[in-house]
Amino acid sequence: MTACIRNRHLLIIHVFAFFLCFTWPFNMAAQNPAADSVSWVNPYIGTGSGPIGYGGTMPFVTPPFGMIDWTPQTRQNKLAVTSYKYEDTTISGFIGTHQPAIWMGDYGYITVVPEVDRLKITPEDRKLPFSHQQETVSPDYYAVTMDAGNARSLRTEITATERCAYMRFTFPANQSSLIMIETSRPDIAGFAHVDTTRHEITGYNPDRVDSNLGPLKLPNFKGYFVVQFRKPFRSSGIYGPSSGNPHQATGAWARFDTTDNEVIEVRIGTSFISVEQARQNLAREIPRWDFETVRNALHAKWKQKLDLLQIEGANEDQRKIVYTALYHALLYPRIFSEYGRYYSAFDDKIHAGTSYTAYSIWDTFRAEFSLLTLVAPERVDGMIDALLQNYKEGGWMPKWPNPSYTNIMIGTHADSLVAEAMRKHFKGFDYNLAWDAVYKDAMTPPDGDTTRRWADREPHTPYEARAGLTYLKQLGFIPADKTAESASSTLEDAYDDWCVAQIAHQLEKAADFQYFLNRSHNYENIFNKSTGFMQARNSDGSWADPDAGWTEGNTWVYTWAVMQDIPGLIKLMGGKDIYNARLDEHFSGNHNIHKNEPSHHYGYLYDYSGEPWKTQARVRDIANAEYANLPSGLDGDDDCGQMSAWYLFTALGFYPVTPASGNYMIGSPLFSRMSLRLANGRSFTVRANDNSAKNIYIQSASLNGKPLSEPVISYEQILAGGTLEMEMGPAPSRWASDWNPAPLPGSAMGLKPR
Repeated sequence: MTACIRNRHLLIIHVFAFFLCFTWPFNMAAQNPAADSVSWVNPYIGTGSGPIGYGGTMPFVTPPFGMIDWTPQTRQNKLAVTSYKYEDTTISGFIGTHQPAIWMGDYGYITVVPEVDRLKITPEDRKLPFSHQQETVSPDYYAVTMDAGNARSLRTEITATERCAYMRFTFPANQSSLIMIETSRPDIAGFAHVDTTRHEITGYNPDRVDSNLGPLKLPNFKGYFVVQFRKPFRSSGIYGPSSGNPHQATGAWARFDTTDNEVIEVRIGTSFISVEQARQNLAREIPRWDFETVRNALHAKWKQKLDLLQIEGANEDQRKIVYTALYHALLYPRIFSEYGRYYSAFDDKIHAGTSYTAYSIWDTFRAEFSLLTLVAPERVDGMIDALLQNYKEGGWMPKWPNPSYTNIMIGTHADSLVAEAMRKHFKGFDYNLAWDAVYKDAMTPPDGDTTRRWADREPHTPYEARAGLTYLKQLGFIPADKTAESASSTLEDAYDDWCVAQIAHQLEKAADFQYFLNRSHNYENIFNKSTGFMQARNSDGSWADPDAGWTEGNTWVYTWAVMQDIPGLIKLMGGKDIYNARLDEHFSGNHNIHKNEPSHHYGYLYDYSGEPWKTQARVRDIANAEYANLPSGLDGDDDCGQMSAWYLFTALGFYPVTPASGNYMIGSPLFSRMSLRLANGRSFTVRANDNSAKNIYIQSASLNGKPLSEPVISYEQILAGGTLEMEMGPAPSRWASDWNPAPLPGSAMGLKPR
């Protein structure tokens, strides 16, 4: 999610790529001769800035959906600053972080720092030079050799489990080799304790940074840790603003005598429940001093997930883009429970159950969650149930838990996640509780919430579900002179109302279904027929300034935001010819900003208007321009996997334009063959015969041997397995151009009140 808008120049990209061919370290496959699917992941993608963009990612070592991510720290992370940036040349430590995106804060982190000669507690003092040629990055393993000065080197290796890490540090000969544990930062009162008999440092970090709610009163919130050393340390201590006070500690340290190339091994357990729980987590996940066994287990976990995708017809760079995208998509939401219990930052208590956090729902409802229903369906029930637990504990389902409410972004798109899960027949959560949650989103304005469980904390900043909802219910739109981001909110709320209608239908609530289906047409109330664009209105009904009322976009971006009723938008614009001409202008005028999520479905919109060949060309152009096997090969923050999910769906050849519908619109597959292994034991294969960089247009298609004349497939058709086969060619064809999707009333799901 980013508001920056700029043009892109492919020539610059090609020049930059040519330059990087001589400097870019392609050492991962060479260090793993087996070249299995894990070796195709390039965690550098998205970590650097360049002509394509900056993805805000980090080279994480963690399992799929791991509770904590481990990465080198080349800078002090904070809001809008991640721990690692590819362009940096020094490392100041190795951090266990919960920061999910560049524009979100961290919480409960722990930093481990190897040092020689003397204790150095500031990041500036302790940083050591390194180069990427001396670095190995992989989902299951990270290693780097740093320059420790005086012709000495210091090597770090990391592998991990769901809640723990295993580190090895190779020291030079030194009488003062140290491992420092940074428990917090100078202005944060952390806790540290050294137990010399156990060779252990324990403590907690109470720091959490909320993006725009400010510090909140959560006295029980802490990121607990247990750090165990295999070798007894010669001496140890804690440091901080109050010398010797463990409750004011900024960190702790252990000192060793080391011979040349001596390895010091460290195991780290983390928890949000207690130090003892962190110790239990460590005993469960890393019971023995055996680095390679832990690494092999993590490698196997990633291989099992990455092997779900099989590709033919991709070159080395394309293969790395695909598998790195799947790696990124499988990081979030992160697990937040610990063997049947979890801490909730929504009511500051410990509960029984399973929990997840870091959803970034404004972004991920568009494709990331839909991808997870296919590649990680075993997680979906728990992820939805976690949102409903948040509702019970805090009063609302969150939009962006990190790990509690953050008030980030507009709309209540958890409604879409619930609707999609119900549409796809996931049954592991309470449907009636889900109805209560989405109904409250749709009907209770922020100032009308009588529970105020969240607002009881200090400062009294209530969670804001749908801003301007009172006006929406009265006027049929949110007025720009009363509520910020009014036009974008009107449009996104209309989609959410459509999702609530689908949930009502599932529960046989006919009157509610019709009410919310009608309200999902509110987008019509801000369409200015004289200009052909969406435009904010004032409370008296007059048109507001065309530039007013938008969220990270403008009227060009949001005119196409009617996910739930594209046939209705075509009719509102005056028919397919006008719609297509305006869509042409949208793309030719550089209004399509792929680095920001509202634009993600726009390339697929020609499918609805009789010109699917333009969709085929547009999505190919976007994929080629916005993704590369480079540090800057991800344009815009990855946003908890959404940017990556777009690429994966586009590579497969279809995309969930209306996520909660269960339908996928067909584009142009990027490779000759791509297969997705499903949890039910079947496989769904997309075969694009004669596919190439020039042969991007579908000439004909069949599904399991039967002709397919519509540019759409369903979730059920994918789950049934089989083959979607396409004949590709260099020129547009009339394939699927006669398809006329049914307009509302009803829905894209074809539902009607019972």
